[in-house]
This record gives sequence, C-alpha cells and structure tokens, in this order.
Amino acid sequence: MAAEEHAPTSGEYIQHHLTHLSNIMGNTGPLNFHVVHWDSVAFSSIIGVIALIVGMIAARRATSGVPGRFQAAVEFLVEMTENQAKAIVHNATSRKMVAPMALTIFVWIFLLNAMDLLPVDLLPYLWEHSASDPEHAFLRVVPTADLSVTMGMSVAVLLVCLYYNVKIKGAGGWAHELVVAPFGTSKNPFFAVLLGIVNFAMQMIEFVAKTVSHGMRLYGNMYAGELIFLLIALLGGAFTLSVGGFGLALLHIIAGTAWAIFHILIITLQAFVFMMLTLVYIGQAHDSH
Repeated sequence: MAAEEHAPTSGEYIQHHLTHLSNIMGNTGPLNFHVVHWDSVAFSSIIGVIALIVGMIAARRATSGVPGRFQAAVEFLVEMTENQAKAIVHNATSRKMVAPMALTIFVWIFLLNAMDLLPVDLLPYLWEHSASDPEHAFLRVVPTADLSVTMGMSVAVLLVCLYYNVKIKGAGGWAHELVVAPFGTSKNPFFAVLLGIVNFAMQMIEFVAKTVSHGMRLYGNMYAGELIFLLIALLGGAFTLSVGGFGLALLHIIAGTAWAIFHILIITLQAFVFMMLTLVYIGQAHDSH
C-alpha cells in the first residue's frame, strides 16, 4: 500500500524552494562547476532581453521637448551613471564603454533583484503543476540569489579591469606595477627580488579579494532576502480556522508587506553598490602606482 502523501515540513518547504532547476537532480550547491542552473540562466536571459527591449523603446520615443515620465526616468538613470563614471573614471575614451556598461549593470541587477518581490510560491507553483514530475520540479526565480550568477558577474568585471590595466599602462607597464606596488622596490638585487615576490603576491590577493567580495556581497544580501520571504510565507502556510491561525495569517500579511517595502530599498541599493564598485575597480585600473 502506497504511503499517504503529507504536507511538507517547514524545513522541506524551504529546502525545496532553495533548490535549483539544474542538469543534475537535487541541491548540488554553488561550487560544482559542472552543474548548470537552468532557472538562473533562463530568468537572467529573459530579464536581460526585456531590459534591452525597454531601452530600445525609450531610445526610439525620446524627444527634445518636455519629456514624459518614462523618458524622464530613463534620462535620470543615464545622467546618474554618466556622472558617477565621470567622477571615478577620468579617461574620456574609456567612459564611452564604461558608462553604458555601468548603466547596464545597474538596470539588469535591479530587475534581477526585483524578482524577489514576486510571491515566493507563484512561479514555483505554476512550474510544479506543468511538470511531469511535480515532486522534483525545482525552480528558483531570483538569479542574484545564486552564487554562480553573482560570481560570474564579478569575474566579468575582473576581466574588464585586466583589459584596462593592459590598455592604459601597456603590458610592460602593468607587469612592472605588479612587482613594485604596493611596497616599492630596492636597489639591492636580493631585496628587489624579495619585494617583487611579495608585491606580486599582494597584487594577486587584492584581485582575488575584490572579485570574491564583489560577488559575495550581492549574493549574500539577496539570498538572505529570499530566505526571509520564505520564512514569512511559512506564517501564511500555518493558517487554520482558529484564533492563533488568524493571528499568524495577519502577521504574515503585515510582515510580508513591511519586508517587501523595505526590500525595494535593498534591491536598489545592491544594484547601485555593485555598479559603483565596478566603476571604482575600473578607475583603479586606470591609476598608476
């Protein structure tokens, strides 16, 4: 006789919602490089295309007269990123690529973060009821709560920084900087070699630390936000026809509304911080030690 179905426990509910749709069944963790999180890839791509289409519409509808609300909002974003780029990256030629890249980063990450404002069970519920195996129909809808996505973005920023290090300083100039900064060098050959090794090690540590912290900061904040939404959702799932049940349902509504409003600030701030750190790192690539 088949075992009777039972409602998932709180732990099972959270575990299910934190498991990716991937090429390998189950929660494989963020550091398995042979695993592809198809949900993160799909939502990132779809949202990126939507952002691109909206940007194209804004460009085509732009007028020289009094702008409407939509055009004014887009112009505000463009001006904001341009001003930040001018303040940090002082090379006008570099800004022709860096400023649009900063705008893309801010808009894309903001929209990816905003997926956290959807009801936590909405898309997973639709996915489960359209899947052939609902029990294993995993789906996570916030790409920036996936470490592989945020680290991929930070590694991309690292590659851009390496490109500008070579472009601005030349391969020889950058190689020289790697062995003389931050501690300088010495006229004594022995100490010159020793300082060169130490300087190179410090430079590598700096590159790794900046890249890891860049990606981890965004991931940690969005993962925590997603987890809090799941915990709030459990309050609604505990609803029963009793005084305590109605109290939990009311708490679910109040807490969910309050956290969603506060989370709007978080998703905006995290997109802005990631963009600003990108500009700072690229600006540092233009500076000589």
